[in-house]
Amino acid sequence: MKIATFNVNGVNGRLPRLLEWLEETRPAVACLQEIKTSDPRFPIDALRAAGYDAVWHGQPRHHGVAILARGVQPRELGRGLPSDDEDGQARYLEARVASLRVASVYLPNGNPQPGPKFDYKLAWFERFNRHAQHLLADGEPTILAGDFNVVPTNFDIYNAGAWQWDAVMQPQTRRAYEALLAQGWTDATRHLHPDRRIYTFWVNSDAFRRNAGFRMDFLLLSPGLRNRLVATGVDTDHRGREKPSDHAPVWVELGQAEA
Repeated sequence: MKIATFNVNGVNGRLPRLLEWLEETRPAVACLQEIKTSDPRFPIDALRAAGYDAVWHGQPRHHGVAILARGVQPRELGRGLPSDDEDGQARYLEARVASLRVASVYLPNGNPQPGPKFDYKLAWFERFNRHAQHLLADGEPTILAGDFNVVPTNFDIYNAGAWQWDAVMQPQTRRAYEALLAQGWTDATRHLHPDRRIYTFWVNSDAFRRNAGFRMDFLLLSPGLRNRLVATGVDTDHRGREKPSDHAPVWVELGQAEA
């Protein structure tokens, strides 16, 4: 079973690229971030024609997340984090697809830092970590998939010095991510490829040509899924196509659960 995450940077503007990717790679589940559209303008008809149903949590021109499932209807479990009813930013969506609980996550960027946007990022991360701990507590197989806007280590970026003041590189941001993993989540990409330079985001086309990238898009597996992890990868070539997102899709392949 293939589960993927993709920051599409505008689902309507990138719809040809999204449909192309879905047709070529056929993930069973695809979590999208930065759909940047109101709920009524989400392109559900085009996605259904491509064989996918969806749930989505939109916001005009900003943010927004969605969960697509091939051949089945995902069942929404919740939108927004607990205790952020007045937040107003569409950054979290949770659904059940078959036997999996899946969340599409778009953490705040936090720039410029220091400042209120960075404070908001850290507060959101703290709420997210609390919720992630609750998800682990019931033992249900769960995947947290999305753009976490954190570069975990200097190994996850082409040039740490050039970006040392960016919010995604700050010690507080990294500590929040480390605290999340310490709960028991497995960073699937790094688990299978501990010594490989892997990037998922390139700030522009020139950076992509030079492979001057960042790794900020993750699929985090709850403990029961770790032994089912078969493969993981990044569909890097989709970043180099016409009018692409600045992110590339990331995916995991899970084997069957033991009887």
